[in-house]
Amino acid sequence: MPGRRVGVWLIGAKGGVATTMMTGLAALQRRAIPPVGLFTATPACAGLDLVDFPDLVVGGHDIRSGPLDREAWRMWTQSRAIPPELLEAAADFFAQVEPRLRPGMLVGAGEKIRSLADEAAAVVVETPRQGVARVRADLEAFAVAERLDHVVVVNLASTEPPAERPIPRHYAELEPLLDDANACPLPASSLYFLAAVAAGASYVNFTPSAGSGPACLQELARERGIAHAGCDGKTGETLLKSVLAPMFAARNLEVMSWVGHNIFGNMDGKVLDDPRNKAAKVRSKDHLLAAILGYPPQTLVSIEYIESMGDWKTAWDHVHFRGFLGTPMTLQFTWQGCDSILAAPLVLDLVRLVERARRGGEAGALEWLAPFFKSPLGVVEQDFAIQMAMLHDWIASRAAAPSGKKSDFFP
Repeated sequence: MPGRRVGVWLIGAKGGVATTMMTGLAALQRRAIPPVGLFTATPACAGLDLVDFPDLVVGGHDIRSGPLDREAWRMWTQSRAIPPELLEAAADFFAQVEPRLRPGMLVGAGEKIRSLADEAAAVVVETPRQGVARVRADLEAFAVAERLDHVVVVNLASTEPPAERPIPRHYAELEPLLDDANACPLPASSLYFLAAVAAGASYVNFTPSAGSGPACLQELARERGIAHAGCDGKTGETLLKSVLAPMFAARNLEVMSWVGHNIFGNMDGKVLDDPRNKAAKVRSKDHLLAAILGYPPQTLVSIEYIESMGDWKTAWDHVHFRGFLGTPMTLQFTWQGCDSILAAPLVLDLVRLVERARRGGEAGALEWLAPFFKSPLGVVEQDFAIQMAMLHDWIASRAAAPSGKKSDFFP
């Protein structure tokens, strides 16, 4: 679909996933690499009329200062994860994105994330309503300056702690609380979502943070016709759980316990070293087994920050199960992968699919995107094969459908 420009606005634009995605996007725009890891590059998506890589324009927010390309190079200097020649070739891309970055939001972000912020790169004092208005203005200015037809906001920021206060079920009850940071229960990820709604942008929550998940915000999305998806990208150990657990259920083998131990050393790991932030991540990783098996085995999920690991994660899982005649048996596996390399292509997939869905008139939580997330909104099913069937059913329904509405911003 030549000529249609779509904005990709990244929350946490200087993080590992964001800079890896940008490095890959720069290479894909030059046709310098094959699209390995991208579901939307498979034949299954050929008839969807997806936005092409050269038509994606990147901007974003971050709470840290320093050149964007310097953050990208950490993926080589600290993690040996991206070939230097690809980073060198992306220099012009980073130089174009740098002027589009704006100071991030700290209201509702939590103490750990606030401690990582640079005052020069974040707005320290503002009410939730002021933060929403400022981010909305950034999004709208981005769309006008770059002559974009639509913007997809993607939350790639560090994991927030769970909300400390209950969130009202209806937006009308929540709205008056936006004037007081002490009274408003919404975390920063949800305030970014409100800004996206106000700007008419779609939203993807790739983190375990609340984002668009609260009932009152899902209600608002449906009322305003906003397409959104989340939460918590499924890239490694949990992806394997969603594939392996159905095997035990299908063979009627009793899983007695499932223990997973995770170590990694990137910025996300540093944030998750705080028990309050870790709680949200553990909850997202741990809930799917009972949903798949039909009963809750004993589980333990541990996440430890080991600085020397960089962006590489090692997950060791021990599955203790019982078979015929009550005989206990064990499955163990080790997953070693680069977090950002696994996540970055999924971000591009989600941007392309969410934009296509919105162009087709869809709004609210996009449940058919379940295979991309650990905690998919509106979906109880956790079996990866069944989730993929949901996605393929949507593709079949949309492949021959018209693309729908034109530009959100220009005639």
